[in-house]
Amino acid sequence: MDGLDDDRSESGFRSRTPLSEARERFRAAVPDPDFDPVRLELAAADGRVLAAARSAARNVPDYERVAMDGYAVRAEDTFDAGARSPAVLREVEGTVEPGTARRVDTGTELPEGADAVVRIEYAEPFGGDVEITDRVTVGENVAPVGEDVARGDPLFEAGRRLGPSALGLLRSVGVERVPVAPRPTVGVVPTGEELVRADAAPGEIIETNGLTVSRFVERWGGRATHRNVVDDDPEALRVAIQRDLTKDVVVTTGGSSVGERDLLPETIEGLGEVVVHGVGIKPGYPVALGVVEGTPVIALPGYPVAAIVAANAVLRPLLAWLQGTTVETHPARTARLERKIPSEPGIRTYARVELAGSEDEDGGSNERVATPIRAGGAGVLSSAALADGWVVVSEASEGIPAGETVEVEDWEP
Repeated sequence: MDGLDDDRSESGFRSRTPLSEARERFRAAVPDPDFDPVRLELAAADGRVLAAARSAARNVPDYERVAMDGYAVRAEDTFDAGARSPAVLREVEGTVEPGTARRVDTGTELPEGADAVVRIEYAEPFGGDVEITDRVTVGENVAPVGEDVARGDPLFEAGRRLGPSALGLLRSVGVERVPVAPRPTVGVVPTGEELVRADAAPGEIIETNGLTVSRFVERWGGRATHRNVVDDDPEALRVAIQRDLTKDVVVTTGGSSVGERDLLPETIEGLGEVVVHGVGIKPGYPVALGVVEGTPVIALPGYPVAAIVAANAVLRPLLAWLQGTTVETHPARTARLERKIPSEPGIRTYARVELAGSEDEDGGSNERVATPIRAGGAGVLSSAALADGWVVVSEASEGIPAGETVEVEDWEP
């Protein structure tokens, strides 16, 4: 794992706050979210967070529903039916009376008088009659009223992020509009006088963090405003932060460490309060968490991979909290670790890996192998962009030896 984290500014930090403690201290310093729900039509609510609990206002189905193509019958008329001695019933089109049967399709309402359905493969029509070769019991092949959802059943609590199936269920019980949390607004401010938008000359770097972080914000339910690059100048940084205090969150990239040009922690402190500076994650520890006039301000590191890790570690859960929900776990796959991942006790390490192998029919690991990426410095963006995921090493561990089964998280599915 050569160069797992190349962030040389590590030596300037006397201590690094454990991630869980940093999150708790940051949340305690940020005012509780207070928003008016937005009512949206269901199609527009995909991916949004429900702002109030919903229960079923009606049964689904709200009638006895035919569950199989076949013939609606009175179950007692099939008591002696079998392949050798079929029951012969008269085919009708209206009410099912003793000795009759009616052709029905899946999903239609069970006809009056019927209490069961004989599947089509056990019924043979001929000359106005139907031969039934299978006995059925009362309720067989019939979906009762409320089988899917009963009136009054609780469906979703506030804080549920709505997906397509949840929207379909809400529609089935007659809901057309739902109250959802508004999307948190986020000002994303890249900083650094060496950064340019394009056509970098020697000594210049094309700015990427603003684009990357703003797209993460959108994926995590926020609304990002990607600002132009701000130079490493105290007054320019102060103005940039103050400009976006109308947002729900301000996020800067670069200038968050302890070097001569790392001016953001001091700038935030001058405007408000720095709650945490230096978090026990690697890469990404030179992150500063502050509050200015009630607005949370997150200063992410300038190294691209460190910015991605730190954004996932602190910005993602903050945006979830501001929407009234909790952060969802990243999807993960199991794999066998090809090489050791070293880690420092007390530090949560995020090691980028490549995956080889496949899944078996049950979705389990079929000799899937995770190989740590050697070009893994925090400034090497390709080590993240070309990785298949990362392995998180807990603070309690000194690393993970080769051959261990690990969880490989996909942080941008």
